[in-house]
Amino acid sequence: MLFVEEKEFLKKDYTDNLLPKAEYDNCSFTNCNFENANLSGIVFSQCTFTNCNMGNANVSGSAFKECEFKECKLLGVQFQGCDPFLFSVQFTHCPMGLSSFYNMKLKGTKFIHCNLAEADFSEADLTGACFTECNLENAVFDRTILEKADLRTAYNFAICPESNKIKKARFSRENIHGLLHKYKIDIE
Repeated sequence: MLFVEEKEFLKKDYTDNLLPKAEYDNCSFTNCNFENANLSGIVFSQCTFTNCNMGNANVSGSAFKECEFKECKLLGVQFQGCDPFLFSVQFTHCPMGLSSFYNMKLKGTKFIHCNLAEADFSEADLTGACFTECNLENAVFDRTILEKADLRTAYNFAICPESNKIKKARFSRENIHGLLHKYKIDIE
């Protein structure tokens, strides 16, 4: 497999001309368009994606090792198809609605100022994950491990304590109603 190291990719469009299948190490992708692109089988190690459109990109079999996404559009990305070996990511200011993290190990993952509306976290391990100022409207948490996760500034979530593991998770008084929604009680 081709090895690409410390290369900067600026304003590239990979919707028609595919990104060559390779291992990209310590590369940066800025203002690139990957919308609906096929990224399957590509390895990204310590790469940074800034202001990229990756909406509905096919990441099946892709590897993301210590990668950071900043202000990237990640709508509908099915991350559960990624290679789980050394999977490590961080998201900052990313719209990620309808993305799926089903059954993934996301321990310690940071989601900062992200819109995760209707994202699927079913059966995911989010131990120690941090959701800073994240919109979790209609996000799915079912048999999800949220132990030691920080949701103090997250909002619009609905998490059922009976069907998720939330031991030592952190919530604020302002968002505690997200744990009690199913009981249909008024909190003032």
